[in-house]
Amino acid sequence: MQTHLFKFCALLGRSLTLLGIFAIGSVAFAQENGEAANGKKGNGDKKDEKSFAEMVEDKTVLEGLFTLYQDPKTGSLMMAVRKDQLGKEYIYFTHTVEGVVEAGHFRGAFRDNEVFKINKVFNKLELSVENTYFYFDPENALSRAADANISPAVILAEEIAAESEDGETFLIKADGLFLKEALHQVKRSKRPDEKPGERFALGKLSKEKTRYAELRNYPTNTDVTVSYVYDNPAPVNYGGSEITDARAVTITMRHSLIEMPENDFVPRIDDARVGYFFDRVTDLTSTSATPYRDLITRWHLVKKDPTATVSEPVEPIVWWIENTTPVEYRDAIRESVLAWNIAFEAAGFKDAVQVKVQPDDAEWDAGDVRYNVLRWTSSPNPPFGGYGPSFTNPRTGQIIGADIMLEFVFLTNRLKSGELFAEAALGLDQQSALSDLAGKPFFCSLGHNLQHDLMLGRAVHAANGAPGENTKQLIKEAIYYLMLHEVGHTLGLNHNMRASQLYGLDDIHDKSKTEQSGLTGSVMDYPAINFAWPGQEQGQYYTVKPGPYDIWAIQFGYSPDLDDAEARAAHLARSSEPALAFGNDADDMRSAGKAIDPRVMISDMSSDSMGFALRQMALVDDTMAKLKAKYTKAGQSWQAMRDAYLILTGTKQQAARVISRHIGGVYIDRSLAGQEGGGTPYVPVAYEDQKAALDALGVHFFAPDAFEISADLASHLQPQRRGFDFFGATEDPKFHERALTMHRDVLDHLMHPVVLKRLTDTRLYGNDYATSEFLDDLTDTIFRDDLQGDVNTFRQNLQIDYVRRLIAIVEGDAWDSVSKSAALTNLGRIEAWMSGRDGWFDSLVHGWRPDNKETAAHRRHIAHLVRPVIDG
Repeated sequence: MQTHLFKFCALLGRSLTLLGIFAIGSVAFAQENGEAANGKKGNGDKKDEKSFAEMVEDKTVLEGLFTLYQDPKTGSLMMAVRKDQLGKEYIYFTHTVEGVVEAGHFRGAFRDNEVFKINKVFNKLELSVENTYFYFDPENALSRAADANISPAVILAEEIAAESEDGETFLIKADGLFLKEALHQVKRSKRPDEKPGERFALGKLSKEKTRYAELRNYPTNTDVTVSYVYDNPAPVNYGGSEITDARAVTITMRHSLIEMPENDFVPRIDDARVGYFFDRVTDLTSTSATPYRDLITRWHLVKKDPTATVSEPVEPIVWWIENTTPVEYRDAIRESVLAWNIAFEAAGFKDAVQVKVQPDDAEWDAGDVRYNVLRWTSSPNPPFGGYGPSFTNPRTGQIIGADIMLEFVFLTNRLKSGELFAEAALGLDQQSALSDLAGKPFFCSLGHNLQHDLMLGRAVHAANGAPGENTKQLIKEAIYYLMLHEVGHTLGLNHNMRASQLYGLDDIHDKSKTEQSGLTGSVMDYPAINFAWPGQEQGQYYTVKPGPYDIWAIQFGYSPDLDDAEARAAHLARSSEPALAFGNDADDMRSAGKAIDPRVMISDMSSDSMGFALRQMALVDDTMAKLKAKYTKAGQSWQAMRDAYLILTGTKQQAARVISRHIGGVYIDRSLAGQEGGGTPYVPVAYEDQKAALDALGVHFFAPDAFEISADLASHLQPQRRGFDFFGATEDPKFHERALTMHRDVLDHLMHPVVLKRLTDTRLYGNDYATSEFLDDLTDTIFRDDLQGDVNTFRQNLQIDYVRRLIAIVEGDAWDSVSKSAALTNLGRIEAWMSGRDGWFDSLVHGWRPDNKETAAHRRHIAHLVRPVIDG
C-alpha cells in the first residue's frame, strides 16, 4: 500500500510540474500576443482595439436624444450614451405599428409606458426600469430607506464597445436592446391551463428575419421601429384569414425613448368621486387609512394670460385627422372633437382643442409620437370600433401624446364573421377577448356596442319604413358620440357607466332638454341607443356634446383655479348632484356576479332603466313581426334578414341583463362623510323593485312564448353561402341553442354565489328579499306556467338547466349554507311536482296524464336528476 501511494505521489508531482511549465509558457505566449492569460485583450497593447471613431466609421449617423449608428450593409445598430445622460430618468413608450389581432396586437395599440435609467457599472451600461408606484416624503427620515424591498428591473447589461477620446460618450451595440424582447415582451405568455392550439400563438423569434423597419431621431426622443418575425414551422393553430402564413408572422413595434419633460407642470391627486385615469402612487410615509397619491393623467395646459378668466393656452391640444380617414366623415369628426372646447371654456381655456388634417404628402407618419392623430383602419378582424389611448410621464401624470384608432366596421351593417348563431350579437365574450388582447383589465369596447345599436337602428328603420334622413341622423350622432367618447379618454377621463341616468323615462326624447344639457350626464358611458318606441316622436339617438359631468370633470382636471386645495375641495363637494353621478368599469354590472349598483350598467338608458328595458323588448317584438316583409328583396340573399334577427334578439338579451341586475342590487353613494347632499353609502334595492324585476323577466324573457318565432320567418334565416365556409358546422339556425344561451347568461347572474350571498348580507342593512323567497319565486317563474299542460322545447331546456344549477348549489363549495338550504328546498318542490305528489299540484291535475309523450319524458328526466339529491 505504501509503495503504491509513493508512486502515485511521485507521478502527481511530475504532472503538476509539467502543468506549471505549460501555464508559464501560455502566459508568455499571451503576453507576447497582447492577450491576458484569461483569453481577453490585455490593457498594455491597444493594437486590436478599435477606437470610437473607428467603430462608427462608414456608419449611417442619426443624431438625436441618443445618437444612433447603423451599419449600411448589415443593418446592425449601435447607440451612443453621453456621460451626462447616465443616472438621469427617461420615459420609455412602445406601441404596435402593425400586428395581428389573434396574437394580441393591432395597429396603434399602446403598450409599455415606463421610466428608465442608464447606469455605468464597470465596463457595462445597464438599462433599468424604475418603480414609480411609491412616494416617500423627503422630509421624513424613512425616505432614506426608499429603496428598501423595491427592486428596479435591469432589462439590459451591455458591454461598452468604445469610449470617446474625451471620455464623455460611451458606445454600445444596440441589437440586443431592440432586436430582442428586452424592452418589451412582444410574444404573450402562455396561460398555465392553456391547451395546445387553444389560442393562436407566435413561434420563436427569428434572429435572421427580425430587422429594423425605421429609425427616427429627434432632440427629445429617439424612435426605433422593429419588425419582429416569429417562425413556427409546424403550427397547431393557423389563425384567421388575416394571418397570411402562421409559420412566419410579423409584429412591428415602435420603441420610443423620450426625454423627461422639464416644466412647471403641477401634478394633481386623484379623487374617487370623479373618474380620471391615473398613475398609481402610494405614500409609504403616510399614516392615513388611504395613503394614496395617485396622479391623474392630463395635458399640460397653461394660460397665455394668467389674469384672464378665459384665455387661450400657450400650447393647445392639437389633433390631426389622418389622411386615411374617409373624406365624407371628416367634417363630423372635426366638429365632434372641437365640441370638447365647451368643457375647456368652463375650465378657463379658449380653443384648447384644435383639429387639423394630415396632408396626403405629409413627411411624417401617424405613429410619430410628436403628433396626436385621429386614425382610421378597416381590419379583417376588428378589435374595436374606437380606441383612445394616451401615454404619460409616470412621475407627474402629464400626458405626452395620444392617438385615436377608429375602425370602419363601426359603420358597417355586418356582424363579425365566424360567430355562431347561438352567440352572435350577444357580446358574451367581448370583454374577455379585449382584455386578453390589450393585456390589461380595462379596454374600451364602445365601438362594438355602437355598431350593434347602429344595426338595430337600421333594422327598426327598415321595418317601419322610416325615411333615409333618419338613418343619416342616426349615423351622424353615433360618429359624434364615438369621437367625443374616445377623445375623452385621451383627455384623461375613464368611463362613467352611470351617466345614462340623467333624465327620466318621459324626458329622454324631449329635445328642448337633451339638446340643451346633453342626453346623458357624460359621453363616457356605454348607453343604449335612445330609440323611440312605436307612436312616440324620436328625440336624440345619442348625446352630441359633453354633458354636465364631463364639464365638471374637465374643470377638476384642468382649471388652474383648482390648484388651490380649498377651491378643489369645494368643486368636488358637488359630486352629490344627480347630474354628476359617476361609476366606472369596476362599478358596472355587465358581467355575472360583478359589482352591485344596477344604475352603473352598460346598454341602459334613463333613471328608470328597467322601464326603458321593457320598452326595448316591446320595440324588438314590434320590429320582429315586420322583419320578413321588410327584408325580402328580389335578387338578394337572406343574410341581412338573418343579421337583423340576431341583432334584435341580442337587444332583448341586453334588456334582460339590465333588468336582472336589480335583484340583489345595492345603490352606492361615494360622498364623503358630512358632504352636503350625500347619502348612506349602501342602500339595497327596494323589495318591490326586486320583485318587479323578476316578474318582468318571467313575463318577457323566461315565459313559454318569449322566443316564439313564426315558421315563415324561421325558415328564411339563411346565411349567404360562401365557398366551403359551412364545413365544421351546419348552416341551419339553432334557435333552441340561442335561447338557452340567453337564458343561461341571465341565470349566471341571478344564481351567482356572490349575488345569493349578498341577498343574505344585505338583510343586515335594509334588504327584505331573502334568498329563500327569491329562489322560491325563481322556481315558480321557470315552472309555474306549464305545470298544468305540456312543456314546450324552449322551456324544457330552461328547466333542465335550472335544475342542474340548483343541484350545483347544493353540491358545490362556492355557495353559502343559506343558498344551499333554499336550493335543496326547491329541488324538493320540483321533485314533488314532477312526481305528482305535491298536494297543491295534485289538487289541480289529479289523475291528469299528459298526452304529449315528450312532456312526460321531460318530467321523468327532471325527477331522475332530482331524486338522488333529495334522497342523498
